[in-house]
Amino acid sequence: MTTQHAQTLIIGAGQAALQAALSLRQFGHEGAIAMVGEEPFPPYQRPPLSKAYLKGALARERLYLRPDDWYQDQNVDLITGVRAEAIDRNARQVRFDDRSSPSYGALIIATGARPRMPAIDGATLKGVFLLRGLADIDAIKAHMETPRRIVIIGGGYIGLEAAAAARQLGHAVTLVETAARVLQRVAGAPISQFFEDAHKREGVEIHTGASVSEITGEAGAVSGVRLAGGEVIDADMVLIGVGIIPNAEIAAQAGLEIAGGGILTDRDARTSDPAIFAVGDCAARPLVNDGALVRLESVHNAIEQGKLAAAAIAGKPRPREDCPWFWSDQYDLKLQIAGVSSGYDETVVRGAPDDRQFAVFYLKERRLIAVDAINAPAEFIVSKKLIMDKASPDTALLADATVPMKTIAERCSG
Repeated sequence: MTTQHAQTLIIGAGQAALQAALSLRQFGHEGAIAMVGEEPFPPYQRPPLSKAYLKGALARERLYLRPDDWYQDQNVDLITGVRAEAIDRNARQVRFDDRSSPSYGALIIATGARPRMPAIDGATLKGVFLLRGLADIDAIKAHMETPRRIVIIGGGYIGLEAAAAARQLGHAVTLVETAARVLQRVAGAPISQFFEDAHKREGVEIHTGASVSEITGEAGAVSGVRLAGGEVIDADMVLIGVGIIPNAEIAAQAGLEIAGGGILTDRDARTSDPAIFAVGDCAARPLVNDGALVRLESVHNAIEQGKLAAAAIAGKPRPREDCPWFWSDQYDLKLQIAGVSSGYDETVVRGAPDDRQFAVFYLKERRLIAVDAINAPAEFIVSKKLIMDKASPDTALLADATVPMKTIAERCSG
C-alpha cells in the first residue's frame, strides 16, 4: 500500500467505495487511490444476494462490480481482507490490522454496516445464519442444498426477499416478526397487508407480534425456534435479518461528529473534518428534497454519495442529486419506492391490491413525500419528479387510476 500523503484513501470496498474511485477517475483526478476492504472480496452488488444469487440464478462473477483488471487499468490499489482500526486525523494516517499506517490527502469512510445480532439463546447453533454479506449467503446456499424447514427472524425487506427465494427453492418457510405487521417500520398498512397475503399464498407461515425467546438445538444443531408465548416452531435452519448497525465507530473514536444514526455529512459527503468524507450505509446525509438528516441503505444512495465525495475531492461541481429510491423483488412482484415516508400524515391508495398492480402515496401537510409502487412503474417515475418538485397533487386524482400520472404531474406544474 502506498504511503504518499496526497493519496485518496478509501476505507471499505463496497458499492459506495467503488463509485467514489470510479468517479474520481471520471472527474480527471490523477492522484493515487487506495481502497481497503475488510471482506476478502472485491466490490460486489448486495441486492442480488437475497434474491437471484440465493436462488442460484446469478453467478458469483456477475456480482462483482468491476473485473479484476479494472483496478490496475485505473491505478486503483485494491487491498482486501484488511480492517481499519483507527484514524489519526493530526497525522492524516489510518492504522490497519496488518500494521500498515498509510497517509492520506483525502479520506473516504465507506465502512458500510454489519447485521444486528439479537440477544437470543441458541444463536450460535449450527444452522443459524445472518443475512448480510456474500460469505453469509454462500454458507446459506450450501446449507440449502437439501430440503429444509426454515425459520426467518425479521419481517423487513431482506427477510421477505429471503422467504420468497427459499419458497421458490422448495423449502418450508416460517417468518417471525416482533412488530404487529411486516414492514411496519418502513411502509404503510396496505403494503404490509399485501405482502403478508402474497407470502401466505406462496405457502409462507407468518407470525407477527411474536418475539423469539430461544433457538433450540440438538447435538449442537438447530431443532426449533421457541416464541415468547411458549410455542415451538420446528426448524433445522434459521435466518436472522433484523436490521443493521452502521460501522461508524472508527469515525466516532476519531472525534468526527455522529448524528442521524450515522457519520454526519453535508451535501458533499464531507464530515466535520474537511479532509474526511463518509459515504454509503455508514453515513447520515441531508436529503436534497427536504433537508431532513437521514441514513439511507440503498444502491442509489451509495452511488450518489460516492459521486458527491469524488466531485468535492476533484474540485468539480456538485453532481445532480435525486430523491432517494429503493426496490425489492419478491416472486413476480417488483416494489419500487421513491422518497422517505417517515412523518407522513396521509396515505392515498391508487389501484387495487388484488390486481397486483397498485401504489400507495404518502403525504405530509398535503405535500407528496414518498410512494410505494408495486408493478406500477409510471407511478414510481412520476412520483420521483413530484417529490423533487415538492408538489402537492390533488389526492382525488391520485386515487383515480383512470387519470394518467402524466396528467397529474402536468396539473401540478401548471
